[in-house]
Amino acid sequence: MATVLLLRHGHSTANAEGLLAGWTEGVGLTDKGRDQSVRVAQRLAPLTVARAVSSPLQRCLETAALALSGHDVVADPRLGECHYGAWTGRPLREAATEDLWRVVQDDPGAATFPHHEHFAAESLAEMADRVIGGIRALDAEVEAEYGEDAVWVAVSHGDPIKAVVAEAVGAGLAGLQRVRVDPGSITAVQLTTNRMVLLASNTLEGDLQPLVARPQHAPAGDSEVGGGGG
Repeated sequence: MATVLLLRHGHSTANAEGLLAGWTEGVGLTDKGRDQSVRVAQRLAPLTVARAVSSPLQRCLETAALALSGHDVVADPRLGECHYGAWTGRPLREAATEDLWRVVQDDPGAATFPHHEHFAAESLAEMADRVIGGIRALDAEVEAEYGEDAVWVAVSHGDPIKAVVAEAVGAGLAGLQRVRVDPGSITAVQLTTNRMVLLASNTLEGDLQPLVARPQHAPAGDSEVGGGGG
């Protein structure tokens, strides 16, 4: 029952320009993104972070360097952004005019991004399987090494974190676009033997300690009936 804090990278140059960055190289943080990452460091400071893992993309590594200063951050491609293929680097306003946009919004499970000569393409379902599988595997490693009370941090991207949240609340990929994940936000998820449990989503400020507390009146892996006693 380790707990993972899913940190979306801070505001990036692609965010500022309204571009779908994907796996484009050279997309770093803006001043706003760096400020967000420093605030995350302040929120994380009271916690003991057992492990820090990041998407290998620049904007995530820059976020991790500021938010998790003093920690050894390991890059893991399973936490990387969706491979958007030919949509990589496109203005979001332009992409919104295409038929695929409505599929992405209304039926994410059927959305596959178009092939591109230089950028890999995958479906949203493939992305979700990759990220959720990676989070489960990493969480099991953390719990085996550090125990069931361990807290670890995964630095990733909007769509991957949305996929984990949708899975945690039982919506599956169909619920992907019902989730909001802002730059610099922290989402807390507990992985139990039975299910994922969403503890908090898209938090931008506040004490993190209450979010990582384990239920005291329920068997391991179960959620407290009635919602918990606080």
